[in-house]
Amino acid sequence: MEWQSDILGPGFESCPFDAVGGDGVRRRATLVRYTSPAATDTLKAPDVSPAGPRRAVLFLHGWSDYFFNIELAQFWEAQGFDFFALDMHNHGRSLQPGTHGGYVADLGNYDAEIGTAVGMIGGSGGAAPVQLTLMGHSTGGLVAALWASRNQGAVTQLVLNSPWLEMHRSAMLRRAAWTMVEPIARLRPDAVLRLPERGFYWRSISSSAGGEWTLDNAYRPPLAFPVRAAWLSAILAGQAKVARGLDIEVPILVLLSAASENGMVWKEEMRRTDAVLDVKTIAARAMSLGRSVTVERIDGALHDVFLSGAAVRADAYARLARWLKGQAG
Repeated sequence: MEWQSDILGPGFESCPFDAVGGDGVRRRATLVRYTSPAATDTLKAPDVSPAGPRRAVLFLHGWSDYFFNIELAQFWEAQGFDFFALDMHNHGRSLQPGTHGGYVADLGNYDAEIGTAVGMIGGSGGAAPVQLTLMGHSTGGLVAALWASRNQGAVTQLVLNSPWLEMHRSAMLRRAAWTMVEPIARLRPDAVLRLPERGFYWRSISSSAGGEWTLDNAYRPPLAFPVRAAWLSAILAGQAKVARGLDIEVPILVLLSAASENGMVWKEEMRRTDAVLDVKTIAARAMSLGRSVTVERIDGALHDVFLSGAAVRADAYARLARWLKGQAG
């Protein structure tokens, strides 16, 4: 495994690697790290101390997504953390010819690459022990929560940015959807489900559509990757596990928008709300994650709260920094 210059430019390196899952399948993933010693003044923590164990954070992106948020890496570096992000298999830097973008048939298939990445992080700083924070966005938040529940003691805290913990409105909808999808998933796992296509969230963030962020459309398609039967079945199964309770022992922070706008027609309000998830349902379901859960609801936030407008994401960063300081205290 060798680190190489990353697509994000100076300060970032990436390392592609293969991991063999419990099903015996070898999958390609890519670990990204931030190596610059500099951080923006606005994100600089005034009381960061080098004393104590080495601290690191591993970020997991959402579905049909990849890591590109330089500001997020700078924030964590300013808080005294080594920053890493994982482009999971069939996503972003890890996309391979002839494979289905975004596809996974079982969320547990991510375990091998997450475990390998954690091992690489632990070995990248010498013999010093590492206190690892796991951070996940959307589907990556669901994956992170499930991985933390199966690997108690592997992380010291969990930060979830609009995690996809439940379907819209209620568990009844999830159970009904699973009843319809599961037979198709067993017989034709990679069958494409013809669901309504909406590019509203992409429109709210992409610089080519009035948003602020420069996106690679091959890595983050405007209409997302096709929804396949086994993938949706895997999501529903993971959400069912959350609903039954994960009993995660470490402190958990869940960041959410204050409101959702999930209509089928574009509205300008989608630039100030979560246009993907039902945040009220997610906030309630978050209580099933573990013993110590903090939920922060942020006015004006998008689905990824750290891609919101400058003032809104400054609020989100301030809340995250306050929580981190409280946990350290």
